[in-house]
Order: sequence, then C-alpha cells, then structure tokens
Amino acid sequence: MSHTLRLRSLLVMGASAAAISALAVPAFAQQTRQAPAQQSSVIEELVVTAQKKEEALQDVPIAVSAFSQDSLQAQKIDGGPNLQQAIPNVSFARSNFTNSFNFQIRGIGAKAVGASADQGVGVHVNNAPQQSGNLFESEFYDVERVEVLRGPQGTLYGRNATGGVVNVITAKPTDQFEANARAEYGNYNTIRLRGMVNLPIWGDKLAVRAAGTLLKRDGFVTNTFNNHVVDDRDLWAGRVQVMFNPTEKLRTNFLWERFDENDSRARTGKQLCTKDEGPATVGGVPTGAARRYLTQGCLPGSLYAPAAYGTVNTSGTLTGLLGNIFGFTSGDANAGATTSTNLREIETALDPLYQSKSNTYQFTLNYDLSDELTFTAMTSYGKGSVYTKQDYNRVVSPIAFNNTPFTPGGFFNDPQVGNTNKFTTIDVSSGRSEQFSQEFRLQSAFDGPVNFNVGGIHFTYRTLTDYYVIGNSLTLSSMALNASKGLSPTCNPATTANCIGIDTSATPTGDGHNYYDNRTPYTLVSDALFGEVYYQINEDLKFTLGLRQTRDKKAVKNYSTVLLAPGYGLTLNPTNPDQRARFTETTGRIGLDYKANLGFTDDTLLYAFYSKGYKGGGINPGVPAGAIGISQTFAPEFVNAIEIGTKNTLAGGSVLLNATGFRYDYKGYQISKIVNRTSVNENVDAKIWGFELESIWSPVRNLKLNATLGYLNTKIGDGVSSIDTMNRTQSNPAYTVVKVGPQASSVGANCVLNTVGVATILGAGAGATLPWACTGAAAYQAFLSTPAAAGGAGLPAPTAAFLANSTGLFNYANGFSIEGVAADLSGKELPNSPHWTTSIGAQYTFELSGGWSATLRGDYYRQSQQFARVYNTEYDRLKSWDNGNITLKFDKPEWGVTVDAYVKNIGNKIPIVDAYTTDDSSGLFTNVITAEPRLYGIAISKSW
Repeated sequence: MSHTLRLRSLLVMGASAAAISALAVPAFAQQTRQAPAQQSSVIEELVVTAQKKEEALQDVPIAVSAFSQDSLQAQKIDGGPNLQQAIPNVSFARSNFTNSFNFQIRGIGAKAVGASADQGVGVHVNNAPQQSGNLFESEFYDVERVEVLRGPQGTLYGRNATGGVVNVITAKPTDQFEANARAEYGNYNTIRLRGMVNLPIWGDKLAVRAAGTLLKRDGFVTNTFNNHVVDDRDLWAGRVQVMFNPTEKLRTNFLWERFDENDSRARTGKQLCTKDEGPATVGGVPTGAARRYLTQGCLPGSLYAPAAYGTVNTSGTLTGLLGNIFGFTSGDANAGATTSTNLREIETALDPLYQSKSNTYQFTLNYDLSDELTFTAMTSYGKGSVYTKQDYNRVVSPIAFNNTPFTPGGFFNDPQVGNTNKFTTIDVSSGRSEQFSQEFRLQSAFDGPVNFNVGGIHFTYRTLTDYYVIGNSLTLSSMALNASKGLSPTCNPATTANCIGIDTSATPTGDGHNYYDNRTPYTLVSDALFGEVYYQINEDLKFTLGLRQTRDKKAVKNYSTVLLAPGYGLTLNPTNPDQRARFTETTGRIGLDYKANLGFTDDTLLYAFYSKGYKGGGINPGVPAGAIGISQTFAPEFVNAIEIGTKNTLAGGSVLLNATGFRYDYKGYQISKIVNRTSVNENVDAKIWGFELESIWSPVRNLKLNATLGYLNTKIGDGVSSIDTMNRTQSNPAYTVVKVGPQASSVGANCVLNTVGVATILGAGAGATLPWACTGAAAYQAFLSTPAAAGGAGLPAPTAAFLANSTGLFNYANGFSIEGVAADLSGKELPNSPHWTTSIGAQYTFELSGGWSATLRGDYYRQSQQFARVYNTEYDRLKSWDNGNITLKFDKPEWGVTVDAYVKNIGNKIPIVDAYTTDDSSGLFTNVITAEPRLYGIAISKSW
C-alpha cells in the first residue's frame, strides 16, 4: 500500500472563463516536461487532507484553498495575516487584546471576547486543534502546505469550526538528504533567516528534520513623545521532527516546536476620537460648569473625518470624572492637545512591550491493521505564556495635575506608574495556557462501495489571564474616595472598614483596588465522537453522511472586578464562585458529489451538501462587584448551511476553474461590546449567502495566471436589538447622557436621563449633583417597581432635593431606560464582512543563458468596504482598500541557488482594517488596526 504523496494533473479554467473572473489561488506546481513556449502546460496540484485522508485537491467536495511552501513564497504570504489576500470571502485583523485575532471566513470568525470565547475558524497544526498558539505571530516556514477550508466543518473538524478551518501541515522527515538556507534583507532593517536540514539516519525507517526561522526588523510606528520607533519584531521559531517507521505497517512522527518573541509589538494601533465637549445647553438651559459631567469623551463621527484625530475629553472618563469631583483636575486634561493625522505616529509615555513564548509537542502514529484498515493516533500538547504592556492612551496630557494635598506641586508618585505630573494610564495583558488533545481514528480503504472514517477526540485547555488597567489617576481616585469617607487616604482594609486597598508594589499583584484587574482562570474539557460514511453509488456518484456529537464543559473562577471598591484582593462572586457552562450538540453533514462528463471539460466534480455547525457558548468575563443587568453567560452558535459547488479541469489540464455557492441560516452569532468595564457577549441571528470563484490558467508553458472572486451578503435577523454605547439615546433630544457618580458600582459609565429633568437641575444651580443622578435613577426605578420593599430609601442625599420625579428626570418613554434605548439591528450587516474580495496574479518565466531563469510575478488584492460593528453607523464604516505586490526571482537549479527581490504594498497605503470601541468609563475612544506599510527586500537561497 503506497503512502507517497501523489501529484495529480488537473485543470481549472478555459481562456474565456479566465478573462471574465478574478479568483483565489490554490497551491500549484508546473510540470517540467519539455514543451514549446507556445504550448499550454499542465497544472499539478497538491494532495490535501481536508477530509483527514489524502485526496487530490480537485477531488475534495469542499471549498478549500491550499498553498505549498513554494506558492506561499511566490505570493509573499509570509504568515497567517497574508492569507486573506489569496482566498475569497476571507478577512483578517488583530484584536485589541493579547495573542488574539479575528480570521473571518464568509462573515464568521471571532467577534466574541473573553477567555471562554472560542474561535469560529478552527486553527489546526497537522490536523491537531490549537485553542491558542502563535500561528498569526510566527511565519510560515518549512511547511508542506497550508489548507483553508471554507464553511462549517461540523464532523471531522467539528470543534467550533462554524466558519471554517486553517490547517498548517509541516514538511515531514524523508529518506533523502536535503537542506536549504535563505537570508533576506529589507527596509526597516529587516533581517529574515530561514533554514532546514533533513537527515536520513536509517534508510526509510529513521530520519530527523530540523527547521527554523528568525525575524528582526525596526518598527513601523513612531512614538512622537520620545521619538522612539516602536512596533518592531524580534522573534524566532524552531522545529525538530523525528520520523520512525520500524515496519511498513507502522509509521510515526514526533514534533517539537518552540516560539519566542521579545519586542515592542503594538497590540493596538492609533487611537482616534471625535472629541465631545459636552452640550453647551440642555433643554435651553446653559450647562456651565456642569458641562464636564455631560460629555461621553468621544462622539460617533467617521473615522476618516479630520475631527477623528482629536483627543479624548478626560471629563468623560472614569478618572477624569473623579479628578474633577475631588479637585486634582479641572475639566479636560487633554484640552489643547493635538494628535498627528499620520496613522503611523502615536504619542505615548510608555513604549509597548511584547513577550510571548510557547512549546508544542506532537506525536502521530499510523498503523495498518490490514490492507484496508488504518488506525491513527494523534497526541498534541502545548504550553505558552504571553505578557504585554503599553500605554492605554495615544496622547500625553498637556495639563498637569492641580496642586492639591494629594498632588503637591502637581506631581504624584504612583507605586506602579512612578513620579509624574501627567495623567498616565497603562494596560497590561498577560496569560499562560496549557492544552492537550488525543485523537483516535479508524479509516477504511475497501474495494467495495462503502468506506468510512470514524474516531474520537479528547481535548483539555487551561488558562489564566489577567488584564490590568493601571493609572496614577486611579490611585489618586482611590485615595480621594477614602478621604471622602473620613478615612486615611492610605488606610489599611484589614483594619479599616470601607477602605479601598492600595497596592504599593511596583509590579501589580492583583490585590490592589486602585487598578482594574480582570482575572479569568478558565478550564475547558471537550470530548467528541465523529464519523463519516462514504457510499460509492456508482463509478461517478458518491454519497456522504457525517455525524459528530460534541460535549463541551467550561468552568471559570468567577472573580468580580474590584476597581475602587472597598477591600483588598480579588473577590470571588459569593453566590456563584464557580461559573460553569455545559453544551452537548450533534452536528454533521450530508450530501452528494458527482464526477460529470460535460464534454467541454476534461474533468468535472459537482457537489451539494447540507451541514450543521456549532460553536459553544461561554462565560462573560468578570463584572464590577454589585453590577446588575449583565448576563454571566452567553449562548452557543448554530449554523445550518447549504453549499453547492463545482471543480473543473479544462483545456488539457492547463486551466482550473472552481465555483461555490452557499447559504447560511445562522442562530446566535456571538458579538462582543465593552460595557461597564468588561466584555459583554450578545447573540444575534443572521442570514448569509454568497459565492466564490477560484482559477488558475497556464495558457503557455512559462505563463501562469490566477484569480479569485468572492461575494458575501450578510443580514441580521428581524427583531434583534442592542444598546449602542456610542449613541445611547439614538439621537433622541428628549434624553441626555450623564456620567455615573462615585456611589455606583458602575462609576464612570454613562446613563440616560430625561432632558427636562436635567434642565431642571441645571436651572436650580445644582449641576454638580448630576454624577449622582444615575444612582438615583436606579434607586427610583427600583422604588417604583417595589415601593414597599424599597421603602423609598436609596436616593443619595446630595441630590435628594432635585431627584424627585416632579423634575421628570426618570420619566422614560416605552423602550427607554437608564441604559438608553436599543438600536434596531434588523437587516444590518455582520461586522468585518465585505461584500467583495478579489485577487489576481500573474507570473512569467524567462529562460536565460547558462541554465538561469527569471520569473516576474505580480499580485493584486482588493476588499470592498465593511463595518466594524453591528450597528452599521457612519462611525462603523471602514473604507475599501487594496494591495499590490511584485517579485522578481532568478533561479539556477543546477546550483540550487535562487535570488529574489520583492515589493509588498507597492502603493504604501495604510488602510484601517478594523476598529475597536472602548468603554464609557474610558471615554469611548477607538483603537484602529492598520495594514503593513510598503515593504521591500532581497533574498538569496541555497538548497542542497
């Protein structure tokens, strides 16, 4: 029984078809047989394991794109983020938090935030699932191929793969000596080294393969505060594999991979804000000094308008609010500050720090029980850690603290930040994780019509994450709040009731209440049984039935966030210290594929499948102690998908043309927003449909053309609504946004009050009491619902004279509440779902004298506009963008030498590819994620 990978000649598209469509690129190679330059050449295609068995790509009835190491290099796909430029209906952006990303296929990805939130696109290495890892930090090196399966994979890759799967297949040891080395130098002082050596030790029974990559470059971003260049790269990865095949029936492979990064990689890009000065009047009454309590920090303006390069009004933030109340600030501490309109320039008091390490171990065993049955066991273990630190804001406040007893001379010596006279806020995102998976499979290869692939998998994952927000203004606020209670500013919570504990260590321990710490110890245990049965009805028609049952068990130690709360140390929720969620679901697929003889094609595969996908729900991150109205859990996702497609070989194997159409009925898509200083995940229903085209054409021997085209239509279902924190009133002038005062657990957040009532308070000259009004609103609403139980108590004394309902402050129309009014999402598009994605590529090889050849290649990609959030407002709109690459390569196969030069992003464009909206208490600023600038370089490779 042969286990050698076979390359199979296939076709894709006729000349006329190639002229009318732009499509994505499967991995390909060109036959080296002699032929006149005018003669078309046969395109050869890699064998893939998209169905966990070896099949030629054109025989797989799934929408899948595959890339060999050569095609990755040719198209300058250095790592996971570049894949979107060669696959239809794919988008990619890093998230706002550490070591996370949103790789989205057909509108489905990872828009939920939290340790227990799963990716919608499964990431696998050698078919083993990876809950966390460095796929999108590291680069592709010494890989056999990268496969991207589009659409829900609810059977063989069933764990949460509602969007699809990215599967990286590493190059395995062989029984032949081979080695290669590559050195590259480029702009930004880029140094990239790669190498591999394969050593056969005992014939075809024992071999070792070692490979590695190193990347060093200067940063893309300038910190104008200190003129430092940041967002650099200093990382390396190495891999060792051992192949041991003691008999023809038993084949094993062991893998160890190490990743290490220590640099100033920036988790987030530039910070944008359309400054909100607050209303000059409310209900016709001048706001005066109370204006500072009526700003939300930033307004929902277009990210492309000049006003977006403003600065946050600090009065609209938690710390600015408390600073104004307790006197260490007076209004907007960013007043007069300007920010550069260059998206590659930031202004921060602290340069970013990024540290990440991981180790991955895999052991794969294949044993032929007979000529028709193969048993496979795959064991995978990984362990990693990450620590990142950066300035929370992208502007250094130009206004010093006031001269107060807490800030003598305008300076404050914070235990974590140090001695400074400026607002300084730092966020730290860190974590460590461990994962283990064990999969067993039994696969048949009978001569009869029925075959199968069945198995089971056990998966465990444990992580501890901490997300800190540390600031001198937070420590000042803690001290001021202690003093307002008649306590010593630095009182000891162990001996003093109601005292806010202050951590005096230079590195936060997590015990202090003078900073924000969202800590999540999370455990996942997932087990599944799966299988597919294939019935070959006749020579051309095959029926497939797949089923999978998955059981997910998730558990979180339920810590409440305790910023500015009395006490010391993190507090487990007393009523629910161990939050758990369990899900048991059955998924699968059913369908047919048919090899048709259409006459005008050499080979045609038609397929139609129905599949059901599932992604587990989860547990929302910790919420402030005493917070209400925030659900502890969020529901799972489900998708019912119909997909039809065709794969065609034309013109004697010189053309490949593949087309796919799909329609999804999506239930419970998980969407995140930041509310009350934590991530809240909500579920929305949606309808999705679209189509994809992919092609390769080699009209003459030395010329290759490739193209992709994707169209995507997403629409959120009727009756879905959500409160937009950027516009809580939905622009209704009858209501006014007000900051929440220090007596509430949601201090610093925003609430909605009746405009008439706010005007009454302002007219009475009591505007300074407005920060307490939201607390009063909550108490008043509780009193109205249960007056006997509430007893009329709970209204804060400072505002009792003005919060009587005779002011109309708490009069809410139907649908309104203290939180605002929910925006109707019916018919809105899903975020990060551009309607059109296109790519085209062309390369021509020139035969030179002396055995040399030169290959010139160009690639172009374009993505249409999309939205960053489900609200689809002008603020959410992200403009279309495009990218062009060009490479020139010289080869002399006799010497094993290659020299190539490249330019990526020829136009040096800086598109905004995604945007993250922060919380009310941070002023609702926007962190934008941008693409890489123009990169160019030259490399030399040698193979043996």
